Amino acid sequence: MEAVEISDGFIKLGQLLKLANLVSSGVEAKLVIQNGEVMVNGEVDTRRGRKVYPQDVVEYQGQQITVIGE
Repeated sequence: MEAVEISDGFIKLGQLLKLANLVSSGVEAKLVIQNGEVMVNGEVDTRRGRKVYPQDVVEYQGQQITVIGE
């Protein structure tokens, strides 16, 4: 499981996927999220603008990302 540190209180789901290098662009992030390929805390979420907070776990293509704050 990889950890991604954020400096704000939250990060949007699409931005997190790009920051973690799981997708190459915002367009790709939008597509995989809308297709139901991304899970947040064990549940599929199709909202690209979903706010992800420290301690949340995001999963895409078998890779898990934990969000941590500063």
